[in-house]
Amino acid sequence: MDIAFLLDKYFKGTNNVSIDVFDAQTLNAVYRNVVSAMTSHFEIEVSVLQALSYCLYEMMDNVLIHSGRPLGTAITYFDKSSKILRILIADDGMGIKASLAENKKYSDITEAEALRLCLQDSITDGRGMGFGLYTTAKLIEKIGKMFILHSGSHKLMMKDGETTCVENGFWQGTLIYMEIGTAKEIDPNQVVDHRVDAAEEYNEAFVETEELESLW
Repeated sequence: MDIAFLLDKYFKGTNNVSIDVFDAQTLNAVYRNVVSAMTSHFEIEVSVLQALSYCLYEMMDNVLIHSGRPLGTAITYFDKSSKILRILIADDGMGIKASLAENKKYSDITEAEALRLCLQDSITDGRGMGFGLYTTAKLIEKIGKMFILHSGSHKLMMKDGETTCVENGFWQGTLIYMEIGTAKEIDPNQVVDHRVDAAEEYNEAFVETEELESLW
């Protein structure tokens, strides 16, 4: 994977960008390290971290479940001045259209249709629940500044309340990039449709007991 291209395209002009490569054995450790690094920034609202931590794990896990490749890459950067968190998750696997086509229901859809469909609830190739990108899209609706989903020759973008999907370059696999506002308090359990307790899961995993007591 061309990391230099990704840095130049999505993180140009930034310093101290975190780059992590993960596989099935290191997924949990890398995920914990990435979220812990975000948690160290006190400028980021706890409720944002509670929702984001759920979405982030789902995006990383999707790489290993759906891409057909053993490795994924996570790149993160927090801009303290603007309080914007940038996150990129990428793989060089089969891509969204080919993955969804493994489900007979979606065998004849176009690449553009595949990108739009995968953001909806319960759209899956049969190897997952189809919930990870759906919750990520809901998070973007609440506090996202920009969201890009690039797979194959099509790029879907959500920005300023509008969603567009156009032919734009080629990415072998799936690339997700998002810019998230971190200063606004949200209800993390609304992001996950109250199907899980995202707030409690985050608190149990990443907040010390003394800190947890101070939240209440």
